[in-house]
Formats: sequence, structure tokens, C-alpha cells
Amino acid sequence: MHPLDVVKTRFQIQRCATDPNSYRSLGESFQMIFQREGLFGFYKGILPPILAETPKRAVKFFTFEQYKKLLGYVSLSPALTFAIAGLGSGLTEAIIVNPFEVVKVGLQANRNKFAEQPSTMGYARQIIKKEGWGLQGLNKGLTATLGRHGVFNMVYFGFYYNVKNMIPVNKDTTLEFLRKFGIGLLSGTIASVINIPFDVAKSRIQGPQPVPGEIKYRTCFKTMAAVYQEEGILALYKGLLPKIMRLGPGGAVMLLVYEYTYSWLQENW
Repeated sequence: MHPLDVVKTRFQIQRCATDPNSYRSLGESFQMIFQREGLFGFYKGILPPILAETPKRAVKFFTFEQYKKLLGYVSLSPALTFAIAGLGSGLTEAIIVNPFEVVKVGLQANRNKFAEQPSTMGYARQIIKKEGWGLQGLNKGLTATLGRHGVFNMVYFGFYYNVKNMIPVNKDTTLEFLRKFGIGLLSGTIASVINIPFDVAKSRIQGPQPVPGEIKYRTCFKTMAAVYQEEGILALYKGLLPKIMRLGPGGAVMLLVYEYTYSWLQENW
């Protein structure tokens, strides 16, 4: 799935369609990356998400369950409980992953040959040395990351559990699996469509600036406004197709693994 993430980031940070380095389609992006950067070009920035994946997923699902329990003390509808618990889990998750995202996006934006770009640790040290650990350095784009993960998880969990509870359980195990997979696929897809403006803002803030040495994209909502004013509303949806291709089925698989693992643990422990 990582090649789709690289392509998504490249689409989100490109500004001018007339630039000869711009990608005009998903197919062209794969072709140009392969021709100019080789096969390993599709795996730039892969180490940060690998390092963050286990704690990220653990935080996502653990905090979702904890927020659900806390919200149980408040008189809320189940629909609202799932959505708010999802929002809380996304905001918590975002704080954990943001430094990894800063390093990942910077490496993905680099169009040099894979062997010519700095290592993950080397690039992280560069950021810390030049810009520090704070909101201008290793934690830049935090507000956009909070928005991206908060909105995604709010829709993702809220839609999945509410729709799943509305559709009757199927006694056939295969059909039941497909029922859950289909709802999970829709959950990941809809959440991706709704949260992508935050994703574009995050990539612009964390990626290379249009003019070296000048910070144009600094804050989340000002970045969204600038993108909208200069490039139009559709620019806030750049990279949507590769994002859906990755997080639609990926989101379904993640929920199914979580649900079946959770059920197994409840039965056996």
C-alpha cells in the first residue's frame, strides 16, 4: 500500500499543472516515479510508518474503547457515542504519529534517486538541528494532523458501528464476513473523502515550501484557504483516488482484524 501513499503525497504537494514534473494522472505518476527514481522510489519514507504502525493502531483501538466507556456515563445516543469516541481516538493517535509523518512526507517529496536521499534518521536529525522539536520542526502540521485523524476516526468508527448495527447479522459466516467487509470498505472510503482537505493541508505544511527559505504554508486553516483561493476547491481533494484505494480496503481489513481478534480474546481469555 505504501506506493499509493507516496503518489498521494506527490499529488498533494504539486501546485502547478503546467510544471513538467507534475503528474496528470495516477498512471502517469507511477510511470514517472519508476522511470526517474526506480522501483525503490515507491518506498521512500516507508520506515517512519513501519515504526509508528504498531503503537498507532494500539492507541487507535485502545483509546476508542476507553472513550466509549467514559461516554457511557453520559446520556448520549449510541450513534453519537461511537462518533465522539472515534474523534477522541483520532486526536490521541495524531499526537503520537505527527513526528513520524513530518519525516515521512519530507522523504516522500524528495525526487532524487532513492540512494541519493538522506536516511530516515539522518533526515530526522536535519529537521531537529535546523527547526527543533516544536511546531515549526518535528511537530509542524500538528493541527492538520489532528484534523485529519480526528475527522477520519469520527466518521470511520461512527459510520461502521452504526450501520453495522442497523443491518441484520447473517448466520452464514462467509456472508457475515462480506457484510462487515463491505461496511468497513464504505467507512474507510467515506472517511477519506471527508478528511482529505486536512490531509492536503498537512502535506503542504510538512512538505517542501514553494520558495526555499520562505514558509508559505504554516497553519492548517490558512493553508486550506490559500489552496482554495489559488488553485480552486478541487485542489483540496488532490490525491483522493490513491488515498481511497489504500484506506478503503485497508480500513475494512483493519476493522475486521480488530473485531475478530477482540472476539477471540473475549472467548478465550
